[in-house]
Amino acid sequence: MGKVKIKKNDVWIDMTPMSDVMVLLLTFFMLTSTFVKNEPVKVVTPGSVSEIKVPEKDVLEILVNKDGKVFMGMDKTTDLEATLQEVAGNNNIQLTGEQIKKFKDDAMFGAPLDKLSQYLSQSKSDMAALLPTMGIPMDSIQNSSDKKSEFQQWVTAAKDVNPDMKLCIKADEHTPYKIVKRVMDELRDMDENRYYLMTSYKKVED
Repeated sequence: MGKVKIKKNDVWIDMTPMSDVMVLLLTFFMLTSTFVKNEPVKVVTPGSVSEIKVPEKDVLEILVNKDGKVFMGMDKTTDLEATLQEVAGNNNIQLTGEQIKKFKDDAMFGAPLDKLSQYLSQSKSDMAALLPTMGIPMDSIQNSSDKKSEFQQWVTAAKDVNPDMKLCIKADEHTPYKIVKRVMDELRDMDENRYYLMTSYKKVED
């Protein structure tokens, strides 16, 4: 008795809808993701039970490490470049296009103004090693007409460039209180009394 051959039909699945969904998801994540830059120094924030979230855009982050050194960072490179141009112009600092590009590529900045040009002339690896040893001074500049500290000049320039800029202080849990208070006093002297204090979320213990 002969075998009956069953005709096999090829199964064809249209993958077009799936690829469309994948492209849409990829586009969504690319547009909504916020990339975190590496910080020049490690800061372990103290814990608190506050659930108020720090804004994700238009933020000037003020980083204070446990040694009391102050650094700053912004989320928009356009604001960062404009802030640099204002501060450099007010202090007669000449920077090349390559130096400005390095400044924009840095996760955070914190070189004193008298060393800024020299710092930006280094290689990126040397800059990364040198920056943690620096920090933005909070002492008044003698040749400044308004006697603002370098810290205050950077904050003022950032607010001039973007009036919607929010200030956020991120201090290490081992930073002496007098250092954090000094930063707050610098802001208060500028009539900047609204800012965020970054902490790590900690649940209330029973």
